[in-house]
Amino acid sequence: MHDVALPDGRTVPALGLGTWRMGESARARRAEVAAVRLALQLGVRLIDTAEMYADGAAEVLVGEAIADCRDDVFLVSKVLPHHASRRGTVLACQASLRRLGTDHLDLYLLHWRGQHPLRDTVAGFGALVEEGRTRHWGVSNFDVDDMEELLGVRHGDRCAANQVYYALTQRGIEVALLPWLRARNIACMAYSPLDQGRLGGDSVLKAMGKRHDASANQVALAWVLHQPGVIAIPKAVRDAHLRENLAAADLALSAAELAELDRRFPPPQRKTPLAMT
Repeated sequence: MHDVALPDGRTVPALGLGTWRMGESARARRAEVAAVRLALQLGVRLIDTAEMYADGAAEVLVGEAIADCRDDVFLVSKVLPHHASRRGTVLACQASLRRLGTDHLDLYLLHWRGQHPLRDTVAGFGALVEEGRTRHWGVSNFDVDDMEELLGVRHGDRCAANQVYYALTQRGIEVALLPWLRARNIACMAYSPLDQGRLGGDSVLKAMGKRHDASANQVALAWVLHQPGVIAIPKAVRDAHLRENLAAADLALSAAELAELDRRFPPPQRKTPLAMT
């Protein structure tokens, strides 16, 4: 598995584990904790979560799962927009840290834009960095105009990452946002890189996967991981899906196969609205 560099030069794994929809069912909790632990055993070193996920329950189960190996994990969480005032950002992070059972995050993101001015959120992020509560900060669901406004704010240029919806069927960021991020060495984190499971039945992906002794989803994930500067964070709970995702990191697609995927899933010719879930 290759790494992706953050603006300060620190490198992080290009493949992590997302936890959206985890923590919503008490009956599934044991299996979800086990899934995060298995991911760690298989070599995953980046875990993404958020205070929004199951009203903090996802953070609690992630904290339980990583308790014995926190230092080996690059841990990401997010603040809700209505909490993202200067003081509110600090308080929300403190609450996330308590739920996660750790004294710091590695990356803390604004989940999406809200009512609070970006200068206040960035000031809160700065305070958290100074206190050692997070090592890096970033944003999520920001398009180019949002990013340009952010960089116009004092210390806004310290943004390390932007997490957005990116998959073969959601390629809108390739026109403007992704090149913009790459030009500034800001990492792009791709959530829902399998388009929430919709790509698994595609005939072209299935046929290509067959040539590699792989699944359609593995091909789709390998394509995302092929994109420079992109970190993929698919969610998986089942043992087989976790192993599939890890194996996708080693699946090499040829230039001819990449061109075939461009024909099946054409890149956009003009800027489109940022996709969100």
